[in-house]
Amino acid sequence: MRSQVTVTWGEPSTYRFDLEEVQPMPHDLARSWLDEQFTTLDCEPIRLTGKVLTADKILAVAQAVGQEHFREPNHRDWAMSFARAASAALAKPVVVVDLATMSLGY
Repeated sequence: MRSQVTVTWGEPSTYRFDLEEVQPMPHDLARSWLDEQFTTLDCEPIRLTGKVLTADKILAVAQAVGQEHFREPNHRDWAMSFARAASAALAKPVVVVDLATMSLGY
């Protein structure tokens, strides 16, 4: 089964992370990693109610770090951790993080 996370701001700013040969991240660790990044990056809740869903955390964290963390080789370890966490937290092997529309696809 294919396992991949794509982060895009629209073409040509699309970054794909193949997770086929990468150790899966445990679900609890993935949620914890996203929580930590959300707090460290001072992300704001997307919803007016203040409730923060896992999907919202993924979008907010990706948006907060910007394209550089997905494009630059010196941030590759962080980007792979993000991809592993997003896939594990959502329990989906294929995830598309679309920051142009602020949506997730599976």
